[in-house]
Amino acid sequence: MPDTKPKQTLLDILHGVKRFKEESFPERRELFGQLANGQSPKTLFITCADSRIDPELLTDQPPGNLFVLRNIGNIIPAYGNAMGGVTSAVEYAVCALKVSTIIICGHSDCGAMDALIHPEKTASMPAVRNWLQFAETAHAVTDALTATDVGPESIQALTEHNVLLQLNHLRTHPSVAAALARNELALQGWYYDIPNGKVYILNEETRHDMTVTEAISILEQQLK
Repeated sequence: MPDTKPKQTLLDILHGVKRFKEESFPERRELFGQLANGQSPKTLFITCADSRIDPELLTDQPPGNLFVLRNIGNIIPAYGNAMGGVTSAVEYAVCALKVSTIIICGHSDCGAMDALIHPEKTASMPAVRNWLQFAETAHAVTDALTATDVGPESIQALTEHNVLLQLNHLRTHPSVAAALARNELALQGWYYDIPNGKVYILNEETRHDMTVTEAISILEQQLK
């Protein structure tokens, strides 16, 4: 007897689309009417492909406010190392959409980071292993800092170092470098603690986390 799980999963999704058309869409018809004429997001939100992350829900933003780029491990290869979908999405967001903010968001219990610590888990996934090479430097840094400090490497520490590494990779992209030079762009790294619903802002200079409240206070002071 054939497995019915694929068909049941598809049926659940289609029922969701039907509810969207009949319930959610009518409530926001005006917004979707505006979005039909084009997009003008102010933020490029780069995060993991993990299904537990909902960027719009996490940031309380309506459709159209975030240009979202997702992949395994929220990785941005340095410019020229992997010219493809990630590079083109960054370039389009900065050059065509003129986003003013780019956020890279890592998260707790990240499978990609766990695979860096335990490479045997991707033995049967050569494409994933190849992709994770762009996070290997974060693995080396975390391993060096924890080996003689607090003990075994943790996924959280690796995730945070990976976000900082990807921010550095992002700066090698010509479109990003030019926008930063013109003071037209701000970059920020986040760590999302899924079970507690908390986001921590990663301070690149001190390498210490800030709460959202602390980050808001600093920005409000700068805007005065």
